[in-house]
Amino acid sequence: MAKRGFFAEMNYQAQQAEKRRRQQEAQAVRAHNAAVREADRAQKAAQRARAAAARASESERKAAEKEATRLHVEARAAEVEAMNSDLAATYEEIDSLLAWTLEFDDYVDLEALKVTAEHPPFSPGSIGHPIPAVPELVYPPQPGYMEPPARKGLAGAIGGKKRHSEQVEQAKAAHAQAERDWHQSALRQHAEHIEKLSARDAAEAERLAKLADLEQRYQAECAQREADAAHRNDELAKFINDLAFDLEDAIEQYVGIVLSNSVYPTAFPVDHDHSFDLATRELTLQVNVPEPITVPTIKEYRYVKAKDEIADSQLSNKAQKDRYNAAVYQVAVRSLHEVFEADRAAKIQTVALTVGVNRIAPATGLPEHVPLVVVAADRQTFSSFDLANVVPSATLEHLGAAISKSPFDLVPVDTNRTVRQRSR
Repeated sequence: MAKRGFFAEMNYQAQQAEKRRRQQEAQAVRAHNAAVREADRAQKAAQRARAAAARASESERKAAEKEATRLHVEARAAEVEAMNSDLAATYEEIDSLLAWTLEFDDYVDLEALKVTAEHPPFSPGSIGHPIPAVPELVYPPQPGYMEPPARKGLAGAIGGKKRHSEQVEQAKAAHAQAERDWHQSALRQHAEHIEKLSARDAAEAERLAKLADLEQRYQAECAQREADAAHRNDELAKFINDLAFDLEDAIEQYVGIVLSNSVYPTAFPVDHDHSFDLATRELTLQVNVPEPITVPTIKEYRYVKAKDEIADSQLSNKAQKDRYNAAVYQVAVRSLHEVFEADRAAKIQTVALTVGVNRIAPATGLPEHVPLVVVAADRQTFSSFDLANVVPSATLEHLGAAISKSPFDLVPVDTNRTVRQRSR
C-alpha cells in the first residue's frame, strides 16, 4: 500500500491549514466560538463580583455575595452553552462528511506546488554597525605669557626697577615651565589618541571581517535555498511528466496528494492506504475509520445548580449507531468521489474500496482490520450520480457493495463475496 509521498507531504500542511480555516467558518463553529466568548465574559464578571463582595462593608456584603452567586450561576450556564455548542459543531461535522467535501474541487493543480525560495533579510545585528569614530583630538590652550607691570611713582623710583626685573624673571621662568608641562601633556594626549585610533581601526577591521563572514554564510544559505527550490521544482517537473506518461508510481503519488487534502473532523479522523495497477487502471483504496468507542456519545450537558456541577446525558444506543453507520457510508462515497473528481485525466477507471477499522482483536489481543464496507465502482457510472441528493447507504447498495450488518458493532462484511458493480 502506498503512503503519502514527497509531493503529498509538501502539499499537506498548507491544504490542512486552508481547509481547517474553512471549517472554522461553519455556522456551528461560529456559534460555539460565540458561546465560549460569552462564558468567558460571564466568568470574569463573577470573579469581579466575588472580589467586590470581599471588599464590601458588612452592610453591603450580603447584596454583593448575592450578586456574585447570580453571576456565578450565569457563568456556569454560559459554560454549559459553550460545551453544548462545541458538541453540536462536532456532530455537525460528522453528520456532513460527504456534503462538506462537495463544496471543494478535489483536483490538484500540480503547477501550484512549484516553490520559490524565500530568503529572510540579512540581519547581522550589532556587527552591521560601524565602530564609533574616535573623537577628534583637541589640545588645551597653550600657556600665554603676561609680563608683570612695572611699579610707578615713588615705589618705582626707590628700588622699583630691581624688584620689577626680578618679577619679570620669575614670570618668564614660570611661563617656561608651564610651556614644558603643556608640551609634555600634549605629547601624552597625542600618544593616547594614536593608541585609540589604532584600537578603533583594529576593532573595525575585525568587525568587517566578521560581517564579511556573515554575509558569505548568508549568501551560501540563500544559494542553498535556491538550489533546494530548483531541485524540488525539477523533481516536480519530472513528476508532472511521469504522470502525463502514465507511470504507475506517479499516479500513486498523485492519489496520495489528493488523499492528503481530504480533511476530516478531529472527532472522526481517517487515514488512507492505496495502490494502483496500471494494467487494469484500478486503484485499490483502504480507508481506515475510528472505532465506534472513540466517537463522542454525549447527548448534552446541563448545569446542576444544587451541586454546582456540570452533568451530561448520553445519546441513545440507536442514535450512536445511526450516526456512526451513516458516517461510515459517507466516508465510502466521499472517498470514491474525491478520487474520481481529482483524476481529471481519467487515468483511474475503477476503484476497489474497503472502509474499515484497525483495532486490537478482543479474542486474540492481536492487531486486525475489520472491513465494514467493500465496494467497487467504475468512473463512468459513479460520475453520473448527483451526490448532493443521494443517500450514501443507498448509493453503496446500488453499486453492489458488501456492507456490514452493523458497522457500529464492528460486524465484518463477508469478504468472500465478489464485489463488482451491478450491471447498468
